[in-house]
Amino acid sequence: MDITNLPEDLWEHNETHTSDLQIFNYEVYKNGSRNKIGLNKNVFSFLLDGQKNIHFSNDIISINETQSLLITSNNVLVTELVGVSSYRCLLFFFSHKNITNFLLKHSHSFSQNASDKKITNIPYFLLEKDNFIIHYIHSIQQIFGLQQSIFQKILELKFEEIMLYLADKYGTVFLDYLHYLLINERELSFKMVIEKNLYTNLNIDEIAFLCNMSASTFKRKFISIYQESPGKWFQQKRLNKAKELLHNNQVTPSEIFMDFGYGSLSNFSAAFKNEFGYSPNHIHSN
Repeated sequence: MDITNLPEDLWEHNETHTSDLQIFNYEVYKNGSRNKIGLNKNVFSFLLDGQKNIHFSNDIISINETQSLLITSNNVLVTELVGVSSYRCLLFFFSHKNITNFLLKHSHSFSQNASDKKITNIPYFLLEKDNFIIHYIHSIQQIFGLQQSIFQKILELKFEEIMLYLADKYGTVFLDYLHYLLINERELSFKMVIEKNLYTNLNIDEIAFLCNMSASTFKRKFISIYQESPGKWFQQKRLNKAKELLHNNQVTPSEIFMDFGYGSLSNFSAAFKNEFGYSPNHIHSN
């Protein structure tokens, strides 16, 4: 099953759509009843008619034309046509920056009381259609074809409109979900920096700098995510990688100690022996 990357694959190759806010009329027919989607932006999926199942990594949800979804970015999912020849939906894409700007602009309008429900790893927020949302979808469809600068300004207003309405309709449950999306995105960015520099010779202070954090803030954040101190975690990962390279006779200890952040071969050898019970030269000599 080929993967469709959204929103990028919705546009013709000669079209450029650089705005954070984008809308698209999307239709799936019977001969394309199962579609694998890589979602690279947050999206409101307003189902217009039909019914579909959406398979997430750890959940399946079935929706019909009385419902809509907010689906978070960085998800891979499968959409499946159910019982009818096609389904149509209006897709409204938006970024985390749009969420941040909305919350900064309108936070004074909302109650600061948090809900009791803790949100963890939920890839969607289910919306029940009502008269407001039905009329809202209709109003969105009327702006297709407008001159681009006017279209974009109206789209910005329409984004604020639906977010304000949902904040009023669902209260702290919806607002908590928006905050969860932002926290999740920052955590993903943090993890990407960690993974990118896992097998480099950068020290903890240098990696903290790449994360735009002080060393102390970085350490607290790291422990909250990985449940281990960064110094110990990086050392174990790097020593295991070094061990793998040595066992495969790809390198000698003197060739790699600096690559893994050690200032001398003796320091590398001592850490290696402390971790595995034998020196790196023992592997190479055998």
